[in-house]
Amino acid sequence: MAFGDRALLAATDDVATAHALAELVSAGRSAGAGAPVPVDEVVVGHASVLVVLGADVAGAELGSAAAWLAGLAAAADPGAPRHGAAVHVLPVRFDGADLDEVAGALGIPVARVIDLVVATELEVAFVGFAPGFPYLTGLPAPLAALPRRPTPRTAVPAGSVAVAGGFAAVYPRATPGGWNLLGRTTAPLFDPVRPPHSRVAPGDRVRFVVAGPGDAEPGAPSGARPVLEAGAGAALEVIGTGLLDLVQDAGRLGVAHLGVPRAGAADARALTAVNLLLGNDPAAAAVEVTGTGPTLRVVGGGHVAVVGPPAGTVELRVDGRRVPDATVVPVSDGQLVAVGRVGGGLRAYLGVAGGLTTPELLGSRSSDVLSGLGPGPLRVGDGLARGSPGRMRGRLERHPASPAGDGRGPTLRVVPGPHAGGPDGSGDERFGRLVATTWQVGDAVDRVGVRLGPYAGPGVGPGGPVASTPMVTGAVQVPPDGRPIVLLPDHATVGGYPVVACVISADLPLLGQLVPGETVTLYSVDRSAAAEALDRSRVETAAAVSGWFPTSAGT
Repeated sequence: MAFGDRALLAATDDVATAHALAELVSAGRSAGAGAPVPVDEVVVGHASVLVVLGADVAGAELGSAAAWLAGLAAAADPGAPRHGAAVHVLPVRFDGADLDEVAGALGIPVARVIDLVVATELEVAFVGFAPGFPYLTGLPAPLAALPRRPTPRTAVPAGSVAVAGGFAAVYPRATPGGWNLLGRTTAPLFDPVRPPHSRVAPGDRVRFVVAGPGDAEPGAPSGARPVLEAGAGAALEVIGTGLLDLVQDAGRLGVAHLGVPRAGAADARALTAVNLLLGNDPAAAAVEVTGTGPTLRVVGGGHVAVVGPPAGTVELRVDGRRVPDATVVPVSDGQLVAVGRVGGGLRAYLGVAGGLTTPELLGSRSSDVLSGLGPGPLRVGDGLARGSPGRMRGRLERHPASPAGDGRGPTLRVVPGPHAGGPDGSGDERFGRLVATTWQVGDAVDRVGVRLGPYAGPGVGPGGPVASTPMVTGAVQVPPDGRPIVLLPDHATVGGYPVVACVISADLPLLGQLVPGETVTLYSVDRSAAAEALDRSRVETAAAVSGWFPTSAGT
C-alpha cells in the first residue's frame, strides 16, 4: 500500500518474512538492477517493510514500484539463512520511573518484575525508532501485555530499559518515548563513526542482568562535543548564537534501517532556494536558523544569502547595517553577519557561496537532534569552513504560495495514511475529524515533530496501538490521548501509533515553518494531486531564481 505520496508499505506475516523481503528489495534497489525506480530507504518494522522511493520518482511510477514490491513479497522466504547471532549481556540498574507503576498494574512485587526481566533471553526482532534501538521479543506474558503510555514523554533518559506493546528495548540516547521505564544500562548500543554502527543486529540475543557494584552508573553518553575548526582559508566564525542554529543539508540516505532518520533541512525548499541563489549544489549545507539566528565573522570575504518563509521577512545585517534577504550579499574579511528575527514562519537558511564544508557523518553534514548525530547547535568559537564558489544568481522571487485556506492559518494538504481504513480515508472516522478540525500548533515543536491540539471542534478520537511500523516525514500519528503528532525530518524511524494521514511532499516545507500557537487546517487530496503539486513546486522553486550577480538588488 502507499504510505504518503513517496513511499510504499508492505505487510508481511511475521518479522522473518519482513527481513527476507527487505533483503530482496535492497538487492535490487537501484533502477536497472531490478527496481523500476530508485529506492532511498528500506526499513523493517514488526511485520512490515517500508520502501521510500527516490526523490525524482514521478507520481505515475508509484504503481510500477508497487507491483514490483508485491512480486518480491510473494517470493520472500522467511527461512532464508541470516547471519550468525551474537549474545549481548547488558547490566541494568532497576530504578526506572515506571517500575512501581508496572508492578502495581501486574499485581506483583517490584522484585518479581525484575526477576521476570532477567530470567528471559530476548531476541532482536529489528532495529529502529532511534539509532541502535533494538526491538526485543520473548518477554514473559505479563510484561508483553503492557501497552504504551497514553502520552509519550518528551525526553527519556539515555540507556533506559523499557517495555511496551510486546517488546523490550534500550534507549541508546535521550529521546522522546512512550514506553514503560524499568531501569538503565550504560552499555553503548550505537557508534556513528565505526561500522556496523549498531551494536545489535536482527537475530542477536540479549540478556539483562542486575548491575553489580563494579558496573558504571547510568548517565548521559560521555565525551565532549568538539569545537568545529574551519582550518586555513575562507570561513565563517561563530561569535554569537540564536535560539537554535544547526548545519543542515539534504540529509542522510540509506541508514534508516539502523534507526537513523534522514534529518536535513526542515524546509527543503528554502534550502534549495538559497543554494540556487548562491550558485551552490541545491543540496549543499547551510545554517538552519530557528526563530532568531547567529552572528558570524567573515574570514576571507565572499558572498552570503538568507532565505526564509517568504522574501522580506528575515532580519539580516552586515556590520549593523540592514541588508535585504533573498538576495546575494557581498561580504568582506572581518565583517559581521547577523541574522535577527525570522518573520512569517519559524525557520530560515543562511547560505554562503561555495556551501559549508563542515565534517560529514554517515554521508551528511546535518545535525540530527533525535539521534545526536552531527555537531548539534552552533557554539561561540565554532569555525564553519566553506567550499569554492560557483556562478551566483541575482535575486529570488517570492516562494510558491501555499494552498488557499479559509482565513484560519496555513493549510497542509494530506493523503490518507496506512491506518486510515482505505485509500480515501472513508473507513476511519479519525481521518474525517482530522480534516474537519481547525488545529492549533502546540508548544512542543521541534525537528522531531509538531504536536497539534483542537482549536475548535471535537478533535480526533483516541488512537489504539498498532504493530511497530516504519515512519516517513509528514506522517500524522494519533497517540492514545487523541492529539495528533506530525513527524518532521528528525523523527523516529519506527513508531507504534496509528498513522491516519500524511502531509504531501509538496507541503513538507510548510510543515517545517509552523509556529507554536498558530492555527492550521488539513485538507484531503488524492495521490495524483499530490504528485502534480510536487512537480509544480519543483518548477516554481527553480524558476524563482533569476538574473546573475551582480545585480542592483544584490548590492
